[in-house]
Amino acid sequence: MKSYLNLVNGEWKGTSQTITIKEPATGKELGTVPAMEEKEIEEVMQSARQAQKEWQALAVVERAQILHQAAQLLKKEAVEIGTLLSKEIAKSRAASIQEVERTADLIAYTAEEGCRMEGQILEGGSFSKKDQNKIAFVHKEAMGVVLAIAPFNYPVNLAASKIAPALIGGNTVVFKTPTQGAISGLQLARIFHEAGVPAGVLNTVTGRGSVIGDALVTHPEVDAINFTGSTEIGTHIAELAGMKPCIMELGGKDAALVLEDADLENAAKEIVAGAFQYSGQRCTAIKRVFVTEKNADALVAAIQKEMETLSVGLPEENADITPLIDRFVADHIEFLIEDALLKGAVAKTKYQRERNLIWPMLLDQVTVDMDLAWEEPFGPVLPILRVKDVEEMIRLANASEYGLQSAIFTNNYPLAMEIGKALKVGTVHMNHRTQRGADHFPFLGIKNSGLGVQGIKYSIDAMMRMKSFVFER
Repeated sequence: MKSYLNLVNGEWKGTSQTITIKEPATGKELGTVPAMEEKEIEEVMQSARQAQKEWQALAVVERAQILHQAAQLLKKEAVEIGTLLSKEIAKSRAASIQEVERTADLIAYTAEEGCRMEGQILEGGSFSKKDQNKIAFVHKEAMGVVLAIAPFNYPVNLAASKIAPALIGGNTVVFKTPTQGAISGLQLARIFHEAGVPAGVLNTVTGRGSVIGDALVTHPEVDAINFTGSTEIGTHIAELAGMKPCIMELGGKDAALVLEDADLENAAKEIVAGAFQYSGQRCTAIKRVFVTEKNADALVAAIQKEMETLSVGLPEENADITPLIDRFVADHIEFLIEDALLKGAVAKTKYQRERNLIWPMLLDQVTVDMDLAWEEPFGPVLPILRVKDVEEMIRLANASEYGLQSAIFTNNYPLAMEIGKALKVGTVHMNHRTQRGADHFPFLGIKNSGLGVQGIKYSIDAMMRMKSFVFER
């Protein structure tokens, strides 16, 4: 079992206390990471602050060269890091390797996009005659020190989506890894370090969020926060952050709306893929399906048939359904299923569970009085809600506290656009599952699903601030 260390001011450092990371699928010990305490955070923050001015002073093309080197190194080690990631979070080995490869592409694209950053010149006379002799030069500059907090389910990709845009914009980064996923996150930091990121420009922090989270968020050296995780924790961070700019990627209760003219075979295929990829442990997973009575029986049958193709097993077997991240998540999903069944939901698949492995579950006749209709289950369970018409679909979809994504299945694209405009979400997918990609597309949620806009270009902009210089001619 290997002891992994934190990157602090260009050096790998440990602490007196450690956290043992175990494989969710087998319980085997994978390694240890430092369990940092509040007193150990100060060195990290000061390192980031001291390195920021010199890092920002580099030409963007120089920062881009380092990011390109990181992308190349990551691509070369995709199999090794992906295999480790697979063990650490019980994601299929193939999907884990794909995550690392996708992340390498994200970093390279970020480097290119950073070189296209532009300022702006405004003529005062375009607003009023008395201002015609004024010119404003609008300049973009780094926020300073960015606190990046990544989740367990994409510990490499959703770390890099924060780190790379911050770095290309001239920020330094304090990267708080997820606890489960910390080893994978530290591998990403190692890649950046080996690519030539100077000492102090990227620092890592490992440890329990309950111990050091508040101290990180409220530290005076932190200028901006980029967080992915639960709505509960995101709300807490936002309250603590005060006036610090925050980017929040939070929970979701993504709905699939299946209209009466939909291609049910395609809808079933996309819904199953959207609901059960990585065992449903995604904020963008399809977590409820709305369908009218006319199509309900046929759609449920098509989904059942498609679910028969799902494999259940271990990550190294590249199974579709693998053990969940821990037993507490599994316990919550079991509670939601039991509550729905007690209130009249109809199980269309057999409920099976072994420790933290739950077989994919389809529940029909789910109603609004069931917790499963509203809560976000981070696991392989899909509820079907039968409605009378499209208007009820929209009303129930919008009644959720979340507003991340929705999927509409229909051949009537003008109608789909009208429905999409009415849905209170950040992204609407047409005849396709809900998902994050591509990484340069805008990604956002409203209501309790988040703050701000991500996606490579948008993330760079979000981690920079504008400064206006006004001249009188």
